[in-house]
Amino acid sequence: MKHVLRTSTYKLTLLAFLLPSSPVFSQSCALCYTQAASAGARMIEALRSGILILALPPTFASIAMLFIVHHKRNQVRQIDDKDGSQRGW
Repeated sequence: MKHVLRTSTYKLTLLAFLLPSSPVFSQSCALCYTQAASAGARMIEALRSGILILALPPTFASIAMLFIVHHKRNQVRQIDDKDGSQRGW
């Protein structure tokens, strides 16, 4: 029974995160679209480069933060194991 409840909770949480994001993909700025469509090859390349420049630093920062958190989690677990604490969870 606990397994079914936990699985359904995970599914509902995932659904709650995915539903609000679907309208985001349908929105677009008409002015941006017409400017990009009428631009030349150099402008399109500049837009692509700008998107890449704006997307890479947060991506790398997120990956670095996940690595640090994972590494610290393992350090805390090693310290707890050395103490020999039997917490029972």
